[in-house]
Amino acid sequence: MRKVFKAAFMALAVFALASSIASCAHPFDKFAEVPLKITFIETTDVHGAIFPYNFITGKALDTSMAQVATLVAENRAKGDVVLLDDGDVLQGQPTVYYYNFQKTDVPHIWGEVLNYLQYDVVTVGNHDIEAGHPVYDKLVKEVKAPMICANIVKEGTDEPYFPPYAVITRQGVKIAILGLTQPKITEQLPKAFWSGMDVLDMVDTARKWVPIIQAKEKPDILIGLFHAGVDYTYGGQTADTPKNENPSQLVVERVPGFDFIFVGHDHAGWEGKGYDPVAKTKTVDVKDPSGKIVPIYGGLAGAAAIPVVEISLQWDKKAKTWTKSITGSLTPLKGVAADSAFLAKFEPAKADLMAWVERPIGKMVGKITSDEALFGDSAFVDLIHRIQLELCADPAMGLKPAQISFAAPLDSTAYLPTTADGTIKVRDMFSLYKYENFMYTMDLTGEQIKKFMEFTYGNQFATMTGPADHLISFKMDKDGKLIFNPRYNSYDTTTAAYNYDSVAGIKYTVDVSKPIGSRITIMSMSDGKPFETGKTYSVAINSYRGSGGGGHLTKGVGLPAEDLQKLKLVTSSTTKDLRFYMLKWFEKQTGPITVTRDDNWKVLPEDWAAAGKVTDYPLLYPPAK
Repeated sequence: MRKVFKAAFMALAVFALASSIASCAHPFDKFAEVPLKITFIETTDVHGAIFPYNFITGKALDTSMAQVATLVAENRAKGDVVLLDDGDVLQGQPTVYYYNFQKTDVPHIWGEVLNYLQYDVVTVGNHDIEAGHPVYDKLVKEVKAPMICANIVKEGTDEPYFPPYAVITRQGVKIAILGLTQPKITEQLPKAFWSGMDVLDMVDTARKWVPIIQAKEKPDILIGLFHAGVDYTYGGQTADTPKNENPSQLVVERVPGFDFIFVGHDHAGWEGKGYDPVAKTKTVDVKDPSGKIVPIYGGLAGAAAIPVVEISLQWDKKAKTWTKSITGSLTPLKGVAADSAFLAKFEPAKADLMAWVERPIGKMVGKITSDEALFGDSAFVDLIHRIQLELCADPAMGLKPAQISFAAPLDSTAYLPTTADGTIKVRDMFSLYKYENFMYTMDLTGEQIKKFMEFTYGNQFATMTGPADHLISFKMDKDGKLIFNPRYNSYDTTTAAYNYDSVAGIKYTVDVSKPIGSRITIMSMSDGKPFETGKTYSVAINSYRGSGGGGHLTKGVGLPAEDLQKLKLVTSSTTKDLRFYMLKWFEKQTGPITVTRDDNWKVLPEDWAAAGKVTDYPLLYPPAK
């Protein structure tokens, strides 16, 4: 009996030991033979393209969130998907403007889209902050996914305003996502938009948070969700420029630990490789300080192309670590069918929006286009000048009257009206004025105004030695050749067209045969009175420029950025964005308006400028294929 009992006891002990050994097996051992695969999809810089319809032009859009919905559904049918958004959606189409500033008593449509598509994590871009606290603070509460950003902190502290990172899991695999955004927000936007905040350097912030994430969370995968570009030389910056606007590649090169990163803001499209600042090409493998290659992915604006990235994780049972393989590419959405369920879900919102944008507000004789503004005086920008100066002169506005106006074409391909019969509709205001800028008045001396102009035209125009030269200042590669940008099907200019400010209220010339800094001759005020460099003038200017955006007032005039951010020179301001008042301006006009060029300035030598325009126009506006 004892022998039987002993045998039974021994058998039980062996079974228990075997069970104990089996229970010590790592839960990831099952992935030693068949790897775990996870797909990551990023949207970025959607800029309001929720529907496959352009509410500004009244025409179909090739790509939108409706096509993204199709892509996401297809990938979810195949396996695990992590869906991320990298910011900059709250500006661009009337869709988001309507929910930002008009229909504010219901959940924001963008939050509804994020929730419907079950986004996992989102971050914020500069144009989201530009919508203002009431918009993005409300959105944070409405969106189910965490809205993260480590380098936007509460003013005067190092405490993040948003959660700095998020952790999600797929089949037990822990994925940590660090959010960062470009730090020039505080230089580009009025403080009202980011009151109570500061935006820190991205590299410094990553250096702080990556070790914290690794120690606290011990993630299996660490990725970056960065609303910032890859070319850290943009705008004349260097790798060591504090608060570099596009430092995503620098973060990888200086902070170890990332497996791959997603980027945005630059609208450039990235498929794994990084940027070579010498060759100015997307050809380099980006390595972190340990020598590990860290791929970089980023989409095109308006959901034109979406990064789809797959990570394959093979478990090493012996070392108890993952071997990771990362592949990815940009998926163009042109030609992809819109998701019918998505369209049905948001059809009532679209109908409501359509009724708003189609509302007539006035009539115009003829048509104006913004392309002329790149080469000289234009009726398009002169209309903006006219509205700005008339708003300042209207006592009901409560603004300081202005003698001079600064304005630029905010979209180089805009036109007005968008109707055949000259009817101006609400949607036309988004063509006339692309961004949600306030209008300021500022006091500037005549000398400061001239410096501003020298800076503007130094960046807009090349130095010509004859009629065969370029009129427009283009970017050049290391071999002195123009840089073709396939995204825009044109050549890159030294600065963006929205920095091509012209001036109303004075008569002047721009001599492009002279060197930068000595091109401007101001003959008089527009009414014939003398223009005096020592006199102080009231200037109408948008909030982007008035806060230091573009560098005109900082690099050009020499004003301290801190003073501009604190609005020390601002003498009055609108309480709503300029587009709102432009709409009201059109509604006040009696009868159809005729818009003409006021011819208060010209480019010299005129024959050289004319020849340069003939050369450069097809480089900026190539014929349709």
